[in-house]
Amino acid sequence: MEDKKFWKSSRQIYRTLIVICAVLVIISILAIYFVNGEESNVQDTNIEYSALPDNDDPNRIVDGIHVRTGLVEAEGLMAVVNNCTNCHSAELVIQNRMNKERWISTIRWMQKTQNLWDLGDNEEIIVDYLVTNYPPVEKGRREALTDIDWYQLKD
Repeated sequence: MEDKKFWKSSRQIYRTLIVICAVLVIISILAIYFVNGEESNVQDTNIEYSALPDNDDPNRIVDGIHVRTGLVEAEGLMAVVNNCTNCHSAELVIQNRMNKERWISTIRWMQKTQNLWDLGDNEEIIVDYLVTNYPPVEKGRREALTDIDWYQLKD
């Protein structure tokens, strides 16, 4: 008698759990549908789409800048693009400004520790490009502030 009661109550609990899970799944699906539906409506109304450029050339230069990498257009650009941006972003080149000795030292370090290949004749072209376009910049103190409209602090 107790076994029948136990099985009957366990079946009721099992059925109740199945119903609860089904309801939760339906609610989740509806929530996802409504959230995604609202997001797509927001995207459609808030974004202005611009026409893609007709020229899909990956090596396009605009205003003296190689569009894909942001590097300065100059002799040796493609040697730098082909040898340097295979392993790291051009941003790493742009943010580092060094003299000839430091650029060469950096290349040696990359060859020793980062598996950079022997650049051969391209090394001189690359270093000349880097020294010419990304030399060290003298950083000093910022200029004194002038023509400042000061205001009085209230007590």
